[in-house]
Amino acid sequence: MEIRRLNPEDAVLYKALRLEALQNHPEAFGSDYEAEKDRPVDRYATRFQSEQAATFGAFHEAQLVGVVTVVCSELDKMRHRANLFAMYVTPSIRKQQVGQQLVQEALRALEERPWIEQVHLSVVRTNEAAKALYRSLGFESYAIEPRALKIDDTYHDEELMWYRF
Repeated sequence: MEIRRLNPEDAVLYKALRLEALQNHPEAFGSDYEAEKDRPVDRYATRFQSEQAATFGAFHEAQLVGVVTVVCSELDKMRHRANLFAMYVTPSIRKQQVGQQLVQEALRALEERPWIEQVHLSVVRTNEAAKALYRSLGFESYAIEPRALKIDDTYHDEELMWYRF
């Protein structure tokens, strides 16, 4: 398994995995399949060049099988914070610690920015596997955001977690 930061050349693979994630687990993401299916690949490629964000990918046999993104705040008063977003591992490769490796790589990258003191994330409250993963890496829960997402007539609460360096 190769874990590395994605670059613009990975945009096509990323988009395909992102759309898979949005179809398989719409409750886990703020965006949705309809909003992203027609998004140009160049938009992802540009995002991969950002100094404020980094997306890490897990590759198995040249296929992108997992991703996670970290975004650092640009605001002076929030410069000490980063956010972890868009975590996804394709079902066929789950339970092989790919998610753990992705988050660990993202945290290592953030450690290179000594001004980053903490990392925040939100996870749908019913996703016990993801919450267990984050807790195993040192994230702690600090709040529940009720009805954070609404899909059709169903609401989903999100658990807010943070990690302190």
